[in-house]
Formats: sequence, C-alpha cells, structure tokens
Amino acid sequence: MSLPESRSGSSRGFIIPVGGAEEKVGDPAILKRFVELCGGSDARIAVIPTASQLPDTGTRYEEVFKDLGAGRVRSLPFESREDCHREDWLHKLQRADGIFLTGGNQLRLSTTIGGTPVAKMIRTRNAEGVHVAGTSAGAAFLSEHMIAFGQEGATPRADRVTLAPGLGLTNRVIVDQHFRQRGRLGRLLAALAYNPFAVGLGMDEDTAGFIGPDARLDVYGSDAITIIDPSHVQYTSMDSAHEDEAVCIIGVRLHILTEGASFDLHTREAFAPAAVEIGRASCRERV
Repeated sequence: MSLPESRSGSSRGFIIPVGGAEEKVGDPAILKRFVELCGGSDARIAVIPTASQLPDTGTRYEEVFKDLGAGRVRSLPFESREDCHREDWLHKLQRADGIFLTGGNQLRLSTTIGGTPVAKMIRTRNAEGVHVAGTSAGAAFLSEHMIAFGQEGATPRADRVTLAPGLGLTNRVIVDQHFRQRGRLGRLLAALAYNPFAVGLGMDEDTAGFIGPDARLDVYGSDAITIIDPSHVQYTSMDSAHEDEAVCIIGVRLHILTEGASFDLHTREAFAPAAVEIGRASCRERV
C-alpha cells in the first residue's frame, strides 16, 4: 500500500505529523498554516482529542483554531469504540475540511478508533482531499506502522521498541515525536531495523512535516526533522540480537532538515532550504 489516491480522481489531502508542543500563542506558525490549508475563514475543522485524558484538550484546540480564523471548529471526543459509531459525530467528520488529532497516548487512539467507522472515514476523507494533522501521539498514529512505546536513548537495542498498527494514511513513514528533546534516535532506528522499508521521521517539538499529494515533505516550525532513510541498509543484526543488546546497522542515511527544507519520499532526495527556494523561483519563472 502506498499513499492513497482519491476515488474521484482529485488529489489526496496533506498528511501532517507534528512533533508535539507546537506553539499555540505568539507565533503559532504550524497551526496557522494548517488553518490556511483547510480554507481559512471557510475552514471546517474537526478536532479529535481521543489520545488525551485531559478533559479540556478538545475545547483548548477549538479556541486556538477559532482565534486563528477558522470558520467552524468542533471537538469530537470519541472516548469509546461505541462513540465511534455515533451518526451525528460521523456526519460532522464527513463535512470537515481538516481533521486534527491531539497528543496524549497513541495506544488510546489505536485501541479506541482502530477498525471503526471513524478510522475508515478519516482514510476516505484524506483520499478525497481533506487534510489530516496529528500532534505528538496523533502524529505517531497517522501512518500504517506506529511506534506504540519504547525506551529512549541514542543506540538501537533489541526489544526496546514495540510497534502497533496505526491509522494507515501512508506506509511510507514511521513517525517518532518529541524526538531530540527526549533522545529517541535509538528507538526509531530499532523500529526501522525490523523492516528497512519506511522512512523514519524524527519530529522535534514545534516542528511539522507537511506531506503533500506528490509525496514531498516540507518542513515548518522552529526546530528540525531527523530523516532516517534505510533504503541503502546493507546489514542489521536485529534478527540475532539478544534482549537489550545493541543492534548493528550498516548503510543507513540520515538528514537533519529545518524549516524551508524538504524531502521527496519517492526519490529519497533531501533539499536544503536555499535549494527549495531556488526551485520554487525557477518554477514561477517557467510559468
């Protein structure tokens, strides 16, 4: 499975993992960009606070998005699998231009929403052009393979990361959040060592990757995204490593991308911020 195509032939919506702790006041560039992408004053945004156990998470994001100019914002607090069959909330989700999954615990998302009409509708709406963003736990849940939990540290070790099925908007990436703030390089490397197919996205806080329908990831925010590309891996010892033993990985490629940089998930090419601007200017000149 790859990035989904729209059944109607139109481009799918953006997939937007955010590393968590995104700025909500002052200069909320990431959330502002999301609102603009969804239609600005005409935007209808559905907030899904399922991952959080704090009662005011949904209403907090409602206020933030309204302050940023979104036309209509509605929190849909799916707290049980039974909730995920509520026709009134599914109708709200069906009409949304953008869907935002908050932080918290990604296993609350997968165990509550996974396999329900809500999960199916989010995938369908994204394929039809609706933009789907998730912060922290919400970011981890967006892809097909999700890091459920794992120990922190710089060295990949056997049995220190556990994967679970995610939402399934794409199988091209595995996302880890609060990345450099919590020292999660080792667990993302370990997750990729199980099957060196997907690209690892280590999302720093207040940083987002806007993955467009062309599979190009553009970086926004105040910190960085660590891109781990295992497509050239020659060897890993994951199959023979004992519990808690360091895992040998040879041939992995790593990029640190800041705002303005981009990464092509098709070609596995990274582009520096200056190169991105030159490329965009060149496109404008040709037009």
